[in-house]
Amino acid sequence: MTESSNKNMRKLNLIDKLLLDVDRGLRTLTNSIQAERNSPADEHQETKLDEQQRKHIAGLMRVNHTGEVCAQALYQGQALTAKLATVKTEMQQAAREEEDHLVWCEQRLQQLGSHTSLLNPLWYGSSFLLGAAAGAIGDKWSLGFVVATEERVCEHLQAHLEEIPKQDEKSRAVLEQMLIDEKAHGDKALEAGGVDFPKPVKEFMTVTSKLMTKSSYRI
Repeated sequence: MTESSNKNMRKLNLIDKLLLDVDRGLRTLTNSIQAERNSPADEHQETKLDEQQRKHIAGLMRVNHTGEVCAQALYQGQALTAKLATVKTEMQQAAREEEDHLVWCEQRLQQLGSHTSLLNPLWYGSSFLLGAAAGAIGDKWSLGFVVATEERVCEHLQAHLEEIPKQDEKSRAVLEQMLIDEKAHGDKALEAGGVDFPKPVKEFMTVTSKLMTKSSYRI
């Protein structure tokens, strides 16, 4: 095979990867992804909620759904630019596991008579670019970004569990399982060589995440 053919093959491979990412992005934003695991909410009965409680819980679940949209984009962006094959595989596996969370949150929103955030396309695009940039900088920084991101996610989930009424066992079951999974993702990324980001970087990420949560809660 000539050098020219090799270059064309590499170009085609990159295009294929981008097309796959576009396809996954469209499926994420159109709620067309299928979960591998049944929702933890299925094991619980629906409880009576007043209108104010229902709206508040729906807002929280919409925030969590948007967080999973961002997670899909981040992992796909990082997998695209990761240097080591093991890191690419780690990112792709994490994205597949996060798909369950995405579907569970969407299902719960439907049960609450609400909708996913209209801002999801914006958050997906920006998160994909951020993930790709992190992957391009280096694998240890990319993995470190996962660690820091999962820390923020776990903080949100713990706060939401405190806000959701105890009688809403369906929503609580979803968030409790998500919390277990997210912590595991962060631990795996740290064990794989991810760096622990300095406090100022984490604080900046917290400020950014608050912007996402406030907008997604309402829109």
